[in-house]
Amino acid sequence: MKTPVLAAAVLLTVSGFALAGCEKQTKPPFETGVCFHVATNKDGTLRYNPVARNVPTMEECAGTLEGMRQRFIRMGSPSRSMVGSYQGSFLFIEKEGILLGQTYEGPRYMSLVPTGDGRLAPPGAIRQAP
Repeated sequence: MKTPVLAAAVLLTVSGFALAGCEKQTKPPFETGVCFHVATNKDGTLRYNPVARNVPTMEECAGTLEGMRQRFIRMGSPSRSMVGSYQGSFLFIEKEGILLGQTYEGPRYMSLVPTGDGRLAPPGAIRQAP
């Protein structure tokens, strides 16, 4: 009696993992040294606009995009966030910091946070005095 229940549970678990692999996974382009601003078209597709070329690091691309986000806000943009990409990774530029993701729909990880003087640093790199 327990074997059919166990077999059904295993089958449901395996089919759940199989369906998770079918989800849409949008990956950014991989162009060495090119920092992109990612815009969403009306039909939901993504458009990659080059912002800077010969960018040596992801941190420099993130700083460029953060400056662009702040200029847009000063000009009156209602959007407080922005998406970019650099060498095969998405950069999600938020007020709270820069998040990285390998796909547009997938998980995102905190990469850089704003410091008190407006710079970006890895989380935990700047310690406040007690």
